[in-house]
Amino acid sequence: MTSQVSSPAEQAEPADQQGGQTPAGGQRTADGGKEVRRLDRVIIRFAGDSGDGMQLTGDRFTSETASFGNDLSTLPNFPAEIRAPAGTLPGVSSFQLHFADHDILTPGDAPNVLVAMNPAALKANLPDVPRGAEIIVNTDEFTKRPMAKVGYDQSPLEDGSLDGYRVHPVPLTTLTIEALKEFGLSRKEAERSKNMFALGLLSWMYHRPTENTEKFLRQKFAKKPQIAEANVAAFRAGWNFGETTEDFAVSYEVAPASTAFPTGTYRNISGNLALSYGLIAASRQADLPLFLGSYPITPASDILHELSKHKNFGVRSFQAEDEIAGIGAALGAAFGGSLAVTTTSGPGVALKSETIGLAVSLELPLLVIDIQRGGPSTGLPTKTEQADLLQAMYGRNGEAPVPIVAPKTPADCFDAALDAARIALAYRTPVFLLSDGYLANGSEPWRVPDVDELPDLRVQFAAGPNHVTADGTEVFWPYKRDPETLARPWAVPGTPGLEHRIGGIEKQDGTGNISYDPANHDHMVRIRQAKVDGIAVPDIEVDDPTGDARTLVLGWGSTYGPITAAVRRVRTAGDPIAQAHLRHLNPFPANLGKVLEGYQKVVVPEMNLGQLATLLRARYLVDTRSFTQVRGLPFKAEQLATALKEAIDD
Repeated sequence: MTSQVSSPAEQAEPADQQGGQTPAGGQRTADGGKEVRRLDRVIIRFAGDSGDGMQLTGDRFTSETASFGNDLSTLPNFPAEIRAPAGTLPGVSSFQLHFADHDILTPGDAPNVLVAMNPAALKANLPDVPRGAEIIVNTDEFTKRPMAKVGYDQSPLEDGSLDGYRVHPVPLTTLTIEALKEFGLSRKEAERSKNMFALGLLSWMYHRPTENTEKFLRQKFAKKPQIAEANVAAFRAGWNFGETTEDFAVSYEVAPASTAFPTGTYRNISGNLALSYGLIAASRQADLPLFLGSYPITPASDILHELSKHKNFGVRSFQAEDEIAGIGAALGAAFGGSLAVTTTSGPGVALKSETIGLAVSLELPLLVIDIQRGGPSTGLPTKTEQADLLQAMYGRNGEAPVPIVAPKTPADCFDAALDAARIALAYRTPVFLLSDGYLANGSEPWRVPDVDELPDLRVQFAAGPNHVTADGTEVFWPYKRDPETLARPWAVPGTPGLEHRIGGIEKQDGTGNISYDPANHDHMVRIRQAKVDGIAVPDIEVDDPTGDARTLVLGWGSTYGPITAAVRRVRTAGDPIAQAHLRHLNPFPANLGKVLEGYQKVVVPEMNLGQLATLLRARYLVDTRSFTQVRGLPFKAEQLATALKEAIDD
């Protein structure tokens, strides 16, 4: 969905507090006598069995929220097993959405509204729900057997354990079946639409648009018009239930965030989709065909799915039989003159490491996109982590340096893809792009850029001889280097006179002939390192409004949102603190050492056991303070704010 914003950006709410529904200017009475309260932000979590359609429900609510013009941030949370037993805690799927009338940065620390489709969903998510929050419960599922599966001896709807919450018991299944009687569906078929009933109810509660959802349902089930109309009917029934029932006496309004964004055309976008679009844009700006050699792996598979749809933009996508074949094909495409990409997650990087080393040796442009997940081994396939930094930095045999780029938000994945392509093409090197599951699946508004804003990534292929020998003969040296970038020429196979040797054995500098000479190997190792060290990256910018902060919080990747939200809270409480965020992790920005020396304390939050902190200590001899977690979930803003306050006071 896209929407137009024509107002200039204003400063975001300083605290970015995300723990409650705060009235934003009063209340009014809707037609029919129901009260309408105006809020500045809301956090909603849909939760149910993995077969209940919670991701679809959340996605549709998000799309309508984006079209309405709110700022938003989402956190889909998938079961780790492909199909866990129905009604069990491992099978719970959830989707959290934070939307507001101002600039926000995270999906929120705790939901104000929980929609629980069964006892497992309630039990799995209740610890995150603050007292006083609203809980909408599908009472039809709270029978003896489903409750026993998750350890409820008595119904939590009756034993007083939910007395601290505003509970709305709704027989979602029964109401859905009743609403769909005229369609002649079986009970099982009708039950599947209960998520649309819930979506309709929540759409009424928060005054979300409905036309696009109905259009979406008719398109999605175009080949089954009866099912399409049944889902539309269930959606409308949920809306009407909210409008007429006495249990929901209040609905809520969250105004569009019209002052939160610069002027432009916006759409809601996930990290993997933004990455895909960034790769396509890079190939067009480089005037090169895009080749993806990939093997499906969670949470990177969406990039393969998306790029396979864009043959009209010169994209070739190859789903290989394994990880090694995927990167091998991509490296072959790079040799052939394409913008080559391979996508994977941490376990796949391990399998691709030898071919990455080959790309370092051959000095060919190749984008290695790692959508990080919890490890080691298979680990937590559907959960997030940023623990592949040291693997990207050092996970190859020999001295094989590789530049590393990390996006900070879902929308920033677009720009990070362009940046990674710039480095790969200009310096003839493989480049790591480290995203993660939080960014990949999460979404936020993205301003669609004008084409003239995009960088020019065009490169010149070698066209003829580039060296004159002592006897005056003109020859082609495949490893003769650009004096500015140290990049070697890129010769397309089949170009007359540019034949040269490739392979993994060490080459002689200049000629590219196989060489076992010790001095040459030392030279080649050092010049490949010098090439990476010399990559032009922007200086790191420090946000230090007062200029007198003694503590700096430094992050990388997806920690940007929680860190920034936490910093806002600390500053609102009256404590000065500086913030900086790294996109380029190899090489580091040239001014990073000077920045680190300017603060008494440096706190580095990471979703690992301190990998960036280790690199900073080794490189700059700075006693960084790690704040880490490896729970498969992003940081909470309040959690980080507490840690930063403790660091300031220490």
